[in-house]
Amino acid sequence: MTVLDSHSCARRDAALSKAFEFLGRRWNAAILGKLHHGPSGFRDLSRAIDGISDSVLSNRLSSLVAAELIVRTVEDGPPVSVSYALAPAGRALMPALDQIAVWAEDHLSA
Repeated sequence: MTVLDSHSCARRDAALSKAFEFLGRRWNAAILGKLHHGPSGFRDLSRAIDGISDSVLSNRLSSLVAAELIVRTVEDGPPVSVSYALAPAGRALMPALDQIAVWAEDHLSA
């Protein structure tokens, strides 16, 4: 392996580690998966993701917005409504998450 290859591998390993650290946080992938089907409001997401508390959902949505994986849209009312949707970076991530899900179904025991 050349020095260049070694540096490339190290960068890739660091990038994968960073990605899995973020995506591995409980609920992040579930939220992204729900938004894959289209925009949703807070309450819809809360109902769709069994077991997530409102405070954790709020925290995760904020971190996903900050990471530019989802966008938050506020529509003037009355009543005021807030919706969340995948940002371009989030949409670009969906094929990889779909492949990870297929791999998990095929290779990880229940």
